[in-house]
Amino acid sequence: MNPESMNDGIRLLVVEDDPNLRMLLHDYLELMKFSVETAADGEEGLQKAITGKYDLYVLDVMLPRMDGFTLAGHIREKEASTPIIFLTAKAMQDDRITGFMQGCDDYITKPFDTDELYARIKAILRRCSRRKLNTLTEEGCFELGSFTFDYDNLLLSSPSGNKTLTRKEAALLRLLCNNRNQLVLRETAQKVVWGESDYFVSRSMDVFIARLRKYLRDDPSVAINNVHGMGFMLQIFEEPQD
Repeated sequence: MNPESMNDGIRLLVVEDDPNLRMLLHDYLELMKFSVETAADGEEGLQKAITGKYDLYVLDVMLPRMDGFTLAGHIREKEASTPIIFLTAKAMQDDRITGFMQGCDDYITKPFDTDELYARIKAILRRCSRRKLNTLTEEGCFELGSFTFDYDNLLLSSPSGNKTLTRKEAALLRLLCNNRNQLVLRETAQKVVWGESDYFVSRSMDVFIARLRKYLRDDPSVAINNVHGMGFMLQIFEEPQD
């Protein structure tokens, strides 16, 4: 499997006022299979950050209308954990300190090699993935419509009967429950449940998703939906679907 294929569905916002560098970063990062949006100044970047959902921000420090540090501060008010990388032509120690105080995760000085930026983005995303896995709730019992899921005892119960799950089925269902109504990336699910991510694990996970759907099919208010090219979402509806 092409390593860049694992970037599918990861959304980046690049805020850079230099049109040539902005275009270069957009085209390069899209070549690496990220989904990339750009903004030319701090105000435009803030509007996109408010209205959009991104997995990582790449911010120039010296931006018109709002500098990168101020923009990062506003982003942190909205999102406490989404990673930020600063780009700057400066190499002054106080600028780096300011950047980290604003909650940035990394700092790269212009001119830089695009491959270096890519390596830093991937390293940060890996760290964030591990943090997410380590902060999963330890809750062991969930209500899913008419179902009760007891993770510790591998038991899925409903008025029509009980189903004993395998450990991987239970681990995958708990991950979905912990993130109900939120996207769970394929790569994240594979690493949580199988400990690795590759083509064969991905195909195996599809089989397990199909099994869980079969177990839950008696309650139309519970659905595990595909998010094309990205992952899965467990949705619990207040009323049964038609």
